[in-house]
Amino acid sequence: MKISVLAENTSSDVNIGCEHGLSLYIETCDHKILFDMGQTDLFYENAKKMNIDLSDVDIAVISHGHYDHGGGLRKFLEINDKANIFINEHAFEPHYNGTEKYIGLDIKLFDNKRIVFTGDLFSINENLTLYSCNNKDRFFNPGSFGLTVFEGDDFKDDDFRHEQYLNISENGKNVLISGCSHKGIMNIARWFNSDYIIGGFHFSKLLLDNTLAEYAKLLNNYHTKFYTCHCTGVEQYEFMRDYMDRLEYLSAGTKIEI
Repeated sequence: MKISVLAENTSSDVNIGCEHGLSLYIETCDHKILFDMGQTDLFYENAKKMNIDLSDVDIAVISHGHYDHGGGLRKFLEINDKANIFINEHAFEPHYNGTEKYIGLDIKLFDNKRIVFTGDLFSINENLTLYSCNNKDRFFNPGSFGLTVFEGDDFKDDDFRHEQYLNISENGKNVLISGCSHKGIMNIARWFNSDYIIGGFHFSKLLLDNTLAEYAKLLNNYHTKFYTCHCTGVEQYEFMRDYMDRLEYLSAGTKIEI
C-alpha cells in the first residue's frame, strides 16, 4: 500500500503547497482512493506536481463534514467522472466554529448523484469498511473545542456523529485512516487496535504538559504504528515523540509505503 499526502498544514517540499487541511491519495492492490480533499483546490495542484492522476481515482471518502477536509469536493467532481464519494449521512449538517464561522461542506453539492451516504457501518467491499462508531462507549472525552452544529433552532456542541474512519485490510494488516479523530484518538486506538493508524489527533490546542505526556504513553501501549498530521500540531507531535516509539509525521509531498 502506498500513501501520498496531497494536502496538509506543512510541506516537505518547497514546490508543494500547504494549507490547513488534509488530503491523502492511497494506492492499494485493487484501488486508487482519495481520502479527504483539503480546504481548496490545492490537493489537485499538488497531485499534478507529484505525477498523480486523480481522474484515475475509483473510490473517494470524506472523513467528516468540515471544510478543511471536504472543501475540494467540487473540484474533484470536475476532474473525476467515475468515483463515488462516500460521506456520512450527517456530514452536510450545518457545522460551525462557535456560532459565527460556518465550517461545513458546500450544501449545494448535497444532491450530487455520485455521493453515497453512509451510516454507522458501511462496507464498500471485503477489504474496505467505513465506521462511525457512534454507538461505541467513549472512555476518553476530548470535548468539542468550541465546534458546534446548528440543530433545531440553536447551536449545540458537536458530538461528531458525522465523522467516519476507513479501515483497509490488505496483506494481513489493518490500516485505519482517520481525518481528525474528533471522537478521541485514545478511543479510536482502543476500538480498532489497528496495525497502523494514519490521521490527525486533534491535539494542536493542548499544552505541552503532563496530560499530553500521559496521552502519548497510553497510545504507546498499543502495537499500532502511528502516522499523524494536520490537527495534531507540530509542537505536540515533537513533544509526544519523546514518549512514543512508533510515531511519525506526514507533510504535504510525503510518500510512504506500508
